[in-house]
Amino acid sequence: MATPKFILDIREKAGDTLLFLPGVVMVVFDARGRVLLNRRSDSGRWALISGIPDPGEQPAEAAVREILEETGVSAVVERVLSIFTNEPVVYENGDRSQYLDIVLRCRAIGGEARVNDDESLEVGWFAPDELPPLGPISRGRIELARRDDPTWFAPAAAPGLGGPGYPVP
Repeated sequence: MATPKFILDIREKAGDTLLFLPGVVMVVFDARGRVLLNRRSDSGRWALISGIPDPGEQPAEAAVREILEETGVSAVVERVLSIFTNEPVVYENGDRSQYLDIVLRCRAIGGEARVNDDESLEVGWFAPDELPPLGPISRGRIELARRDDPTWFAPAAAPGLGGPGYPVP
């Protein structure tokens, strides 16, 4: 997985300190209602297309850029599906990051799905009822994108009341 230069620059100074970073995750549909997925080169697993916005880049701009860079597909962003802070990740080299994911529903408008960089082993379109193995969070995000629900976020408990955990779409 290619690490953006600005993160490498931060890592030179911060070492393996936990970095809180923005992330964009895209649920991209084509005209036939299929979902665009890539099999990631860092994990070998199928996933939604995702990436990290560059400094000063709007989330929708980052989404459009990442989709094109990783898959060769041109897309437009239609709406925000959810906003969610993930659990921290520890990488093989000891670096720690935690991502605030902005999940976006997108529509393909051109290009041909293909492996377009070194971040993917495979890229393809999948009918929602014929998905390859995906984790529950990705499946939930696809289901959310198929509905016309309002933007999802983990609600805050009322001050002093605490509260249960919330399912992650």
